[in-house]
Amino acid sequence: MAPLIRAVLSNLVGEESANEIDIIANDAIVHSDGKWEIKYRHPSSGFGHDKSQSILPYRDLANPPTLFFFGDGVSDISAAKHADLLFVKVKGDGENDLASYCNKEGIKHVLFEDFSKALPVVQSVVAGEKTIAQIIGA
Repeated sequence: MAPLIRAVLSNLVGEESANEIDIIANDAIVHSDGKWEIKYRHPSSGFGHDKSQSILPYRDLANPPTLFFFGDGVSDISAAKHADLLFVKVKGDGENDLASYCNKEGIKHVLFEDFSKALPVVQSVVAGEKTIAQIIGA
């Protein structure tokens, strides 16, 4: 999924800025016939990509970065409580296992419809205009 995420980010913030963002996602293997398949980061986890395993090493850094996490379903539950600012995608059918889990567990999050709606929120934190506590109402 990394190539797709990179393309979306490049469209939103420009290629140069997008290339400065670490994308931690399943990758894709593109075959010569144009077909592709997902290359899972953690194939034995049951999630394919246990996102908490990707987030937690950043917590151990001497100067950990602000961790923004975007999710929309069950595979994002393991990482939900480890993000500094969690964005949960609003789904058209109203069903959202991640939002339900967060509400049940008291995990503060921001609902978003698409990345263009979330980008100004991220930019306001990065620019120091707003704190995460202000955004999530903590």
